[in-house]
Amino acid sequence: MSPELKFDTVDSDPQAQFAEAYAVLRQAIADRAFPGCAFGMVAKGQVVVHDALGQFTYEPDSPFVLPTTRYDVASLTKVVSTTATAMLMHQRGMLELDMPLGELLPGFIIGRDAGEHARRVTLRHLLAHTSGLPGYVPLFHLANSPFALLRALLQLPIEAEPGTRTEYSDPGFILLGKALETILRQDLVPFVRNQIFQPLGMEASGYCPSPLARPQIPPTEEDELFRQRRIQGEVQDEHAYLLKGAAGHAGLFSNVPDLLRFAAAVLDPGKNVLFQSSTIEVFAERQPPTGSSRALGWDTPSFESSSGSRFSLNSIGHLGYSGCSLWIDRDANLGIVLLTNRTWPNRESQLIRSVRPAFHDALRRALER
Repeated sequence: MSPELKFDTVDSDPQAQFAEAYAVLRQAIADRAFPGCAFGMVAKGQVVVHDALGQFTYEPDSPFVLPTTRYDVASLTKVVSTTATAMLMHQRGMLELDMPLGELLPGFIIGRDAGEHARRVTLRHLLAHTSGLPGYVPLFHLANSPFALLRALLQLPIEAEPGTRTEYSDPGFILLGKALETILRQDLVPFVRNQIFQPLGMEASGYCPSPLARPQIPPTEEDELFRQRRIQGEVQDEHAYLLKGAAGHAGLFSNVPDLLRFAAAVLDPGKNVLFQSSTIEVFAERQPPTGSSRALGWDTPSFESSSGSRFSLNSIGHLGYSGCSLWIDRDANLGIVLLTNRTWPNRESQLIRSVRPAFHDALRRALER
């Protein structure tokens, strides 16, 4: 059972208590950082704010965002789905963090030059983004099928000795997802649905929304590069799209209530049967090399962090390229979710970078009064 969160008992006037945070978001919408957003905070097991502002797009007749609106959460997939799966597998004795990737995906080492570092890349390296793999390579320009994309990923160069350089890597997490599937002997999607989402009551979370549900999901962009059409209700990330909408790095659709339920499960493991405290400690610990903010799958606050200035060093979180974020402060016992489609109508705006810390700081200041 997951911690019971009640969304119908939120303060009747949260806009008064959290006026500064609302002002940050309204200004962001006015500045076109994003056309709309849904957001929420859970503190000490209680939902203290859960609301939405703005619309799906900038057109006057666009639907209004609701507190329960589902978004393409992009790289939040890495923690809510892939890392959560790794946490459960490790907890159940199914996953050895220091297992070489090549033992699970032999194509990662076969055919490489003897001097390469591929044989030393482990699952821990992939989780910590220290594998030496490149951060991002637009393979979708060349690969036109799941098989072709996976083959290209397996052949990517290892650019640094594993464990010596931190570089946030989408290819690394795609390969991590495939490695976990090899151990599970099933796709990640059914495992995540049955072992994580259902136990936590995350009924709105999943991959590949049905065509009938797509109009209720804010679009992410007018894609003029790859698909030459509006992307709405299907994954924005091109590589996840090539992988049939579900991958280790992206593909998840979710909403604020579900992500707050997930945060609550991390914050209070004693009240659920999902994660044990010892498991959370293992995955929340910062990994080498010195100076990296990365834990296992998770990020932690760093200088000028998107979490703002009030999250403790004992916090974990993650961002999503589409404009989403999840931050969990384990010392203060709170979690904050912000979902947007900041990539609408294109990916040019970077205003979200200043909005996130300002929003988080405003919420924390209001809670501390």
